[in-house]
Amino acid sequence: MTQPSAADTGSAIAPKARFAGVSKRFGSGPGAVQALEPIDLDIAPNAFVCLLGPSGCGKSTLLNILAGFEEATTGTVTMDGAPVRGPDARRGVVFQQGALFTWMNVLENVAFGPLACGRQRAEAEATAMRFLDMVGLSAFAKRYPYELSGGMQQRVGIARALANDPEILLMDEPFAALDAQTRELLQEQIKRIWIDTRKTILWITHSIEEALFLATDIVVMSARPGRIKARFAPGFAGSTDPTLVTQPEFVRLKAEIFGLLREEALAAQHQEDAR
Repeated sequence: MTQPSAADTGSAIAPKARFAGVSKRFGSGPGAVQALEPIDLDIAPNAFVCLLGPSGCGKSTLLNILAGFEEATTGTVTMDGAPVRGPDARRGVVFQQGALFTWMNVLENVAFGPLACGRQRAEAEATAMRFLDMVGLSAFAKRYPYELSGGMQQRVGIARALANDPEILLMDEPFAALDAQTRELLQEQIKRIWIDTRKTILWITHSIEEALFLATDIVVMSARPGRIKARFAPGFAGSTDPTLVTQPEFVRLKAEIFGLLREEALAAQHQEDAR
């Protein structure tokens, strides 16, 4: 069912990030919620790893632990072998909403990180313009967030994360609120950015097609408490051909992953019904 994956523990390549026995429990006593069972997961350098799973399975919790926003209850999470002890500029985060500074224009938003790191304004703005050009928004540098569409705001958020030159990009359903056409265009764009920059990416999505189109590695998670149910290495990450979705192997993997997710969605529903 599963295939060898660069996200697998035991890969010959030293991992960029590693979850070792990581679990998460919120609260204590009878009302405590076990969000994650112990998880072992290696993320290879330059990998594009997508997390799939039913709502509430702990995908965002796992990402937040690597971001340094949450602490694991048990286990360790490391980056380049060093423990993650809090947020770090080496790990850039892109949320579901652009989360832009409304009082700054687009250029100022993207240049904020380099400026905060001590770069001179001219250098910071040159860096910002380079990444705005990469996401196709250099012509909107002087616009403010309220003047942009949702898809454009997300592109600014991606440019802002890239301008900080992180080693890992953590992206929590960044296209979830977008219409289907905009989402597909941005999927193609983010794939081109990944091919150009080879950043290590951990990406959360509910879309099987999105995961298959983008990822070097897909990790399917179970219903809460989250655990790794299956892993795949789909093999489409190097292609920007939008007709991939019609290829037999793409269709086969989509059906297999759908079956796994359906099982877990039903399990999550039964959990809710039992409350």
